[in-house]
Amino acid sequence: FAWRVKGEGGARTRRRLQLRRLHLFRVAVFRARRGKERERRAPTAMPTFKITTNASIDRVARSDVVREASALISTLIGKPESYVMVSLQSDVTMCFGGTEDPCAYCEVVSLGAIGGDKNKAISAGVCTFIQQKLGVSPSRTYILFVDPQRSDFGFNNSTFG
Repeated sequence: FAWRVKGEGGARTRRRLQLRRLHLFRVAVFRARRGKERERRAPTAMPTFKITTNASIDRVARSDVVREASALISTLIGKPESYVMVSLQSDVTMCFGGTEDPCAYCEVVSLGAIGGDKNKAISAGVCTFIQQKLGVSPSRTYILFVDPQRSDFGFNNSTFG
């Protein structure tokens, strides 16, 4: 082994190996910290909530619905409302189960913070909200949950990845 070499050259070799190991250790620590910072930053990125419905909603009520939906999604997902985007399309021609009775299609997109049992809680909250605000029964509401890769979602001339 290089660190067992005797003489002056052996001391230099040992020192180089020590410095190399120290460098590799520092790089590993830096990468680990950077990874943890990214994990901490990840939950603050962009939830979006899209509601499409055939229910009729007047302009003033639409404004109230999107503001209240923004607060709801922020609470349900656990991300700051300053990152939440809500879109509402009402009076859309839609058919569900062969009828045009009031129905809704929703999309919840979030980088992390969704999936598994959390989706059940979000679904319950969204369905209750849709029923109270739009008069659409939970049995006539579909919700799509999407957790895209960070590199697949753009913002501010770049992506989150």
